[in-house]
Amino acid sequence: MEDRPQSFSSNMLLNDSANSSESDSEAHSAFTQTEHNIVAAYLIIAGAISIFSNIVVLGIFVKYKELRTATNAIIINLAFTDIGVSGIGYPMSAASDLHGSWKFGYTGCQIYAALNIFFGMASIGLLTVVAVDRYLTICRPDIGRRMTTRNYGTLIIAAWVNAVFWASMPTLGWASYAPDPTGATCTVNWRKNDVSFVSYTVSVIAVNFVVPLTVMFYCYYNVSRTMKQYASNNCLESINIDWSDQVDVTKMSVVMIVMFLVAWSPYSIVCLWSSFGDPKKISPAMAIIAPLFAKSSTFYNPCIYVVANKKFRRAILAVVQCQRRQEITINSALPMSVSRNALTS
Repeated sequence: MEDRPQSFSSNMLLNDSANSSESDSEAHSAFTQTEHNIVAAYLIIAGAISIFSNIVVLGIFVKYKELRTATNAIIINLAFTDIGVSGIGYPMSAASDLHGSWKFGYTGCQIYAALNIFFGMASIGLLTVVAVDRYLTICRPDIGRRMTTRNYGTLIIAAWVNAVFWASMPTLGWASYAPDPTGATCTVNWRKNDVSFVSYTVSVIAVNFVVPLTVMFYCYYNVSRTMKQYASNNCLESINIDWSDQVDVTKMSVVMIVMFLVAWSPYSIVCLWSSFGDPKKISPAMAIIAPLFAKSSTFYNPCIYVVANKKFRRAILAVVQCQRRQEITINSALPMSVSRNALTS
């Protein structure tokens, strides 16, 4: 039983044509132990920041029951995806880096890779729901006002179901999961760029990258045009929403989408390169930087909430400083609600 993780790691790192001695050499030469230790330190620090900040975000919604609205459920679900990656993926990857190679065996590799894909795809789907929410609230208020808790629940569940589908496919034979060239983390086995991998990768990028980006750009382009039109016509006072809050929330959403691009573009490029090019030409540094960038969203989303939304910032500071409910007044719901009711005690 002790030999299985080593055999698995060696056999899955390279193409089927490579022999075991070559795979052992490549698995252990991709990074030095010092470089593994640096990656582990980054994962430990980033994971701790992510878990703490997202727990604070959830704490705000626990503290202020008025914030538990249909639209705020999107942010709550995003926080759970971030906690899932930082609470499960980061520790396993950090432990393997400190060990110098993947240390959780075949089953652990499948679970780790599937959970990371699952939470990543769910996050992308939820960000798309955020964009649709902004579009309906700003551009189509007639429809936005008719959106119910059930409607939002359906969109959120669809994002999770989509994530389950794509995360489970490699475990069922469409592509596969294996350690990456560093040997210390697991992901889709892009080193084995056969027909199964290429078809899976192209499908994932089309459904979970190109389509969401198209929807996001369409939504925010129209949101931008509508906001400029209202401003130029000096008719903001006639809009039945708290416009300053909506501008704040929309800016926050746009920053989230930009950071989504920054986080997932390197990973998508690596997958496409390995599908239509020579995966052996992808450097070990790029192989590890791409998934690290993708994971980075777990700790920058809470930072975006704080920086881009003054009311959210006020609430989160109150929670961190352990202020009593009576000591803070928030003028409207945070951060995605169009409610105009004051959150007072």
